[in-house]
Amino acid sequence: MLESSPLASQSEARHVLARLTEFFTDEGTPWSRRLWDIGSLLSLEELWEAGDWHARGVLSQAACDWQRAELRTLTGPDVGLGERELRKELTSLLSVPLPEPSPARRRLREVIDHARPGYLDRWASAMNGSPAPGPERFARTVAAHLLDLGWSATHLRSWAARLTADQADLMRIATSAADLARRTPGPYHVLAALSGVPRRDLAESLPHWLSKAEVVAWLRLHGHSTANVRPGGGFLIGVTALDPYGAAEQVRQVVERMIARSSFLRRHRGGVVPLPHMWVAGHAQPIPFRPPARGADVLSLVTEGHLYQVSEPRSRVDDALELAAPVNQSPLGPAVAGAWAAIEALLSHPDDPQEAERSGKAVAADRLAHISACSWPRAELTALAHRHAPPRPDRLSEQLARCTTNLERATCVADALAAHGPDALDFSGSRTRHSDLPAARRMAALLQDPRRVLGNVVATHRITLRRLYRTRNVVLQRLDAGGDAGGVPPHRRTVGRCGVGPGGARRTRSEPAAPGPGSARGRGTEAGRRGDRAVGRQALGAAVTGSPGPAAQGVRRVPRPGGRGRITWRRVS
Repeated sequence: MLESSPLASQSEARHVLARLTEFFTDEGTPWSRRLWDIGSLLSLEELWEAGDWHARGVLSQAACDWQRAELRTLTGPDVGLGERELRKELTSLLSVPLPEPSPARRRLREVIDHARPGYLDRWASAMNGSPAPGPERFARTVAAHLLDLGWSATHLRSWAARLTADQADLMRIATSAADLARRTPGPYHVLAALSGVPRRDLAESLPHWLSKAEVVAWLRLHGHSTANVRPGGGFLIGVTALDPYGAAEQVRQVVERMIARSSFLRRHRGGVVPLPHMWVAGHAQPIPFRPPARGADVLSLVTEGHLYQVSEPRSRVDDALELAAPVNQSPLGPAVAGAWAAIEALLSHPDDPQEAERSGKAVAADRLAHISACSWPRAELTALAHRHAPPRPDRLSEQLARCTTNLERATCVADALAAHGPDALDFSGSRTRHSDLPAARRMAALLQDPRRVLGNVVATHRITLRRLYRTRNVVLQRLDAGGDAGGVPPHRRTVGRCGVGPGGARRTRSEPAAPGPGSARGRGTEAGRRGDRAVGRQALGAAVTGSPGPAAQGVRRVPRPGGRGRITWRRVS
């Protein structure tokens, strides 16, 4: 609440800014603290587009109905969508099928267009009301909405850093975010220079082509250094975007399409080679051509010593890792297709129900959601153990010093939180203290009510992973269906966040595993059921990349609610 005591308001503002910084930083932010989903408005847009894809035979009716039912529970409490009456109407719309064409679907379009203007302004007003939404919910809403609008994570990270440096309060954060949401895209000119240009004659005939000399002249004209720049030519492309990084991302996708085409040349195969940087007119610094990784990391490849242990016969994990290899930095199509192929290879089985019976191949997403949910408490508890840094050693510090594994450290922190709450931990000596304290509160809430908290996490992860499945279907079938892949962009920033990492780490630990129900279905599903309904936004991060996971010595352990106020660990052989 914005009108609360100055001390409480300052603490909440630091909480919001710390979480915004984490949400806008993929590389370096643990998977368990990233943003796991998209915002309400983009989710509704996705549902509206799903009706069109269903009409074209790309998405099943069961997939659309499941998506609609999940959105009904998520959008009802979202105060940014409008007054109570409008949200009640939206809930009613989401209670019935929305085929294309239909009056209900047309009305959904009207509701979305009505709710979009002023979305964050209404959230700012709600934060000034009583009772006010919590800072965690507010931070997630702001981050998701701004990213959904098209702002780049790099630009938003700089925006959050400025607010942090100015010690902005909640009101300023809210009004600044609402101001960003009201801005409209503007024109940008981006120079993508190439060092390799096969069949130059085909490029020279295009109006946006620049020769070597013209590339150097353009760089000098716009105040950029030409040191160590050796172009063979380049393209000066005009785009419309919200910020320079978003403009560069659009041009990067154009060049990636050229690179893909050049891989089919008879001579000079793959000869289109971009320079390491792009340049945006009016932006002082060059922007790396290679995009930031999407954050799908399999840490157990190093911590468990599996990186170079490649042996015959090939394992299921080897196949999955190869399928998922494009997820971090490849173009979106291969990343989405490879991500889902890896998940399906690990977590599906011939005995799974057919699409008409239940959820078809989407059951693999549900299993991975449970696995990643079970990884979430362990990842957070381990991080908190390493960041407990009181000015003077206390009892918990001494206990942690005697621990020899991360499992023991996580257990010590869980016991301390269950007994004394978040005050048991002291982050005064940690540079991430403003985000560590909210994490401690989340873990304390989990220990108090494991079923409810893990259930919410499972639901979020399931939504994200099923979105990956739908996106994969759209990507692979859009050519036959015709039209653009609407629904692909929403998953651009969530592919690789909750699926590949935690799940992949678990699978690399458990190999070699016999194929069949015991490995693909029994283990993942049983582990997930123990945590009730499991987790979501790192679509490939939990199936083939990696959180540290509950075990550090080659043994898989999964958390399960062990009664009110305690998490116990069960060995999975």
